[in-house]
Amino acid sequence: MKSRNYIILFVATTLMASCNTSKKETVMLKQSDFPAPPVAEVIPDTFTNFGQTRIDNYYWLKDKNNPKVIDYLKAENAYTDTVMASTKALQQTIYDEIIGRMKEDDESYPSFSDGYYYYSRTEKGKQYRTYCRRKGTMDAPEEIIFDVNKMAEGKPAYIFHGYSVSPDNSKAAYLCNETGSFAEFTLKVKDLASGRDIGFTVNGATSMAWANDNKTLFYGIIDNTLRSYRILRQMLDAPKADLVYEETDTRFSTYVSGSKTKQYIFIESTSSTTADERYISADKPLDAFHVFLPRIQDVEYSVYPHKEKFFVRYKDKENLNGKIYEAPLTGHEDRSTWKEFLAHDKDVRIEGIDVLKDYVTLELRKNGLSEIIAKPVSGGEDKAITFPEPVYSAGLSGNPEYDATTFRYTYTSLNRPTTLYEYNIANGETAKLKEQEIPSGFNPGDYVVERLWATAPDGVKVPMAIVYKKGLKKDGTHPTLIYSYGSYGISSDVYFSASMFSLIDRGFVYALAQIRGGSDLGEQWYEDGKLLHKKNTFTDFIACSELLINEKYTSANRLAAMGGSAGGLLMGAVTNMRPDLYQTIVAQVPFIDVINTMLDDTLPLTTGEYEEWGNPNEEEYYNYMLSYSPYDNITAQNYPNILVTGGINDSQVLFHEPAKYVAKLRSLKTDDNIVLLHMNMDSGHGGATGRYDGIKDTAFEFAFILNRVGIEK
Repeated sequence: MKSRNYIILFVATTLMASCNTSKKETVMLKQSDFPAPPVAEVIPDTFTNFGQTRIDNYYWLKDKNNPKVIDYLKAENAYTDTVMASTKALQQTIYDEIIGRMKEDDESYPSFSDGYYYYSRTEKGKQYRTYCRRKGTMDAPEEIIFDVNKMAEGKPAYIFHGYSVSPDNSKAAYLCNETGSFAEFTLKVKDLASGRDIGFTVNGATSMAWANDNKTLFYGIIDNTLRSYRILRQMLDAPKADLVYEETDTRFSTYVSGSKTKQYIFIESTSSTTADERYISADKPLDAFHVFLPRIQDVEYSVYPHKEKFFVRYKDKENLNGKIYEAPLTGHEDRSTWKEFLAHDKDVRIEGIDVLKDYVTLELRKNGLSEIIAKPVSGGEDKAITFPEPVYSAGLSGNPEYDATTFRYTYTSLNRPTTLYEYNIANGETAKLKEQEIPSGFNPGDYVVERLWATAPDGVKVPMAIVYKKGLKKDGTHPTLIYSYGSYGISSDVYFSASMFSLIDRGFVYALAQIRGGSDLGEQWYEDGKLLHKKNTFTDFIACSELLINEKYTSANRLAAMGGSAGGLLMGAVTNMRPDLYQTIVAQVPFIDVINTMLDDTLPLTTGEYEEWGNPNEEEYYNYMLSYSPYDNITAQNYPNILVTGGINDSQVLFHEPAKYVAKLRSLKTDDNIVLLHMNMDSGHGGATGRYDGIKDTAFEFAFILNRVGIEK
């Protein structure tokens, strides 16, 4: 769901066929070759909606305070360990390969902001980053702001969620947790001279912004459904905070931020379809917030201050891909004072914007590919960066300094490591700042990248990017992994993943399907894959899978699929619809129990999701959601091999969804394939929080896929 959006773990695909018949054929072990899997107790709960009755035998699994639930999860993990025991050596091999492609001692390229160069680094053997700065020049003494390894010491999970430095550079407010949850963070303030935490501590904080007095902090907090619903203001030495805004519409979440120009504090309230903002002067933190433009249903806008005007990114039903206006600093409530700065284009979606003194830099998306331009504030010729490859991703990184005449951007593709560039707007020159290093060696020319177009059942062409090792023969014998997400308008962008080459170098084809529900081909692409059009997401993915088979990259008995969170919903849906099409499925923290979750408004991230999935309290939406909800559509049929992951502290997709799914799937499936549940008992939606532990998780999932297609080394 919205925040059920994190896992986009890219993997690789297709096995090079070996026709050496003298080799001993691998024996594929089945479920019956292992001890019997755990059997969850059947305790029926009956639900009736709109005259329809549902019986849920595993509803009881949602209570993690019930010892029987924990015992069941532990039994599932023990069974998974038993089944996967034979892959331990393979897991270690994959782990070592991924580490070999990773520069363990590494440092980000420094970024200059308010007199300091900021950067972070990783060190060999350490799980987390260290955040640092140097004053004025990179030759100045290093100041360590946060050593996350020390902060996380002795803790099974730890997330450092970011920090904000006060205007006078003396303090830093920061967010962290020890649960691995993506929605429950603690806010603290650190004095950067002494290294000690000062002032107050807030549990359940979501966002933060400093006033220019360096002692007033604005922050957001969550309610019991983990919705960010209030913005408070507090002086560092004050005993309590003052409420400055409360969002009462449960479809909306609210966040606070400071402007790049240091002039304003903004409060944004946003739902899946609608957004509005209010603001005050950062010099006057006690002022009442002023609404920039009143809320209008299905209108989204964001305000980007320039010292002489406001730039407003604006979207409505007639301008789905967005447009940009410029508005005066005073009197902007009168829409007649607005001037169009960038017109709407039905073929070009506005992805990102960064305002400099003389230019507005823009990240755009056309035909599924990124474009970056610099548009003069006062008019004149645009400066555009062109990219030569047919399949790539480019991302605008901007510049934190308002007066800058340069900006940064990243470039990557399936066979090209991520590279950071800096573009000089004045002379049009580009400088490479940092390229992702692959210590074990990597040659892009050893791999082939293609862009394919599948035809969906309604005739729509769906793009898909693939990569494989050069020399592959299209004879239908190669193992392949297809991945996608397809929700919330989040595009499935291609990027270089050092880990996925542990599959590709073993002969896999890796495919990334850019299906509806994402915004890969513009905002209408997203609209056509949500609400009462959600099934387009699933049929697009099936069409891409069929294309890989029809074009003889692979065959159904060699095809694996992977998706996480809302992409896990995708996995569950296509597995019910076309179980014959896939040999193996990996569903990471899957949003799988759609009806039960969306009917329970006490759960996190439910009412705010009505504009994405629909409100099941309305019969039309109930019937449609029920028709595809993976948990509700499991039937007595043959299913592929399936690995399902979960996290006990998951705030986005609660742990019981993957647990219930596995329990019900095992009770109904008619095949002898393996179904495993891998539940992280320490963390949340993103799995293990340390980088080395995360690589172990990846190696585990890859080993499952490889084992299921008969690759043992």
